Amino acid sequence: MVSPTTPLAYALLGVALGTVTGLVPGLHVNSVAFLLAGLAPGIDGPPAAVAAAVLSAGVVHTFLSIVPGLVLGVPDAATAPGALPGHRLVLAGRGREAIRLSALGSGVALVVAVVAAVPLSLAVAAGRGWLLSGLPLLLALVAALLILAEPTRRARVGGLLCLATATALGLLTLDLPAAGPLAPPDAASMLAPLFGGLFGAPVLLDALSARGEIPPQEGTELGLSPAATLRAACSGAGGGALVGYLPGVSAGVAAVLALGGAGGSGPAGRGSDRAYVVATSGADTATAVFAVASLLVLGAPRSGVTVALESLGSGVGVGTTLDPSSLAGALAVLVLAAGAGIGLLVTVGEWYLGAVRRLPRRPLALAVLGLLGALAVGFAGVLGGAVFCLAALVGLLPPRVGARRVHLMGVLFGPILLG
Repeated sequence: MVSPTTPLAYALLGVALGTVTGLVPGLHVNSVAFLLAGLAPGIDGPPAAVAAAVLSAGVVHTFLSIVPGLVLGVPDAATAPGALPGHRLVLAGRGREAIRLSALGSGVALVVAVVAAVPLSLAVAAGRGWLLSGLPLLLALVAALLILAEPTRRARVGGLLCLATATALGLLTLDLPAAGPLAPPDAASMLAPLFGGLFGAPVLLDALSARGEIPPQEGTELGLSPAATLRAACSGAGGGALVGYLPGVSAGVAAVLALGGAGGSGPAGRGSDRAYVVATSGADTATAVFAVASLLVLGAPRSGVTVALESLGSGVGVGTTLDPSSLAGALAVLVLAAGAGIGLLVTVGEWYLGAVRRLPRRPLALAVLGLLGALAVGFAGVLGGAVFCLAALVGLLPPRVGARRVHLMGVLFGPILLG
């Protein structure tokens, strides 16, 4: 007989795995999710318990994945648009504040997503065709607003150039065959080398020539008003909803969609950097909730974690009709893991911040750059290594044309517009 505490024990295992994947630059929780799903038949536990581990790993990862971006300037795919504003806060000595803003963004977005998941799922089931038909127009509008929000004509031209270049990169590389020794079966993709190259490698390459050290991180008071924080987090939750229900959209696109409503599309500054961190963290966490609701209510997986859950089959209540007990159990695991994620973010995250900033910057940048390159090859093969290098060249473009890196998210939504 299976102990009644087994799902809780597996959920705690997932919390530990999500902590590791969140704090290691370039390592994504989806790989752990597929590995768990593949090992599930040989694990001494029911599918529902293994599903609890997968779910908790996914949600804890969304809390902690911003920390490497804050300290090292190396983002996770979902938090890439917000990593540089967060890194600016760290360079200003406000890293502890950025961690708390991230926790607030994820926490508020989680509450919004849990409350909205079931009614929104039922609404999407009725009007999904209309949403799909309007997606290209919505993405085109977001791209235009991001470009128009650049403060100067030169920056707007630069933003358009970055968007076009990133779109071309996406069209060229997204459908390339990816096969590396670390890639789980049926889970290989070019996203790891693309995001590592576009958003991680350029920051590290520029850091090699940078002088000075990361300053001491002082103060935890928030420089963003409660109203602005709530607006940014809700914007992130709205972006996460699109990822949960629309095919072909990633959490990175959700973050882009969240920025306009978060007040983060204006010039970099006190409020916009903080809104970026809140909105992108909220988008990542809300995506985890809505993707699970999409799977359990609509039978449609929309993330690596939910594809892994689907592979566990009827043992977790996956189907095309609403199973209230399965959905309630999944949401309970998500909330439990989120509580652990908040605690880990403000404790382990702060320790990570303090420990890494004392390390020599140049050797650290070289080590992480090597890790990103190795992961690109490991998850996508030699071709992935080539894509990583090409993406790194494209990633060097935005600061040199006076534009923000957010336009590079066109690598994902550009091909959707043209598809």
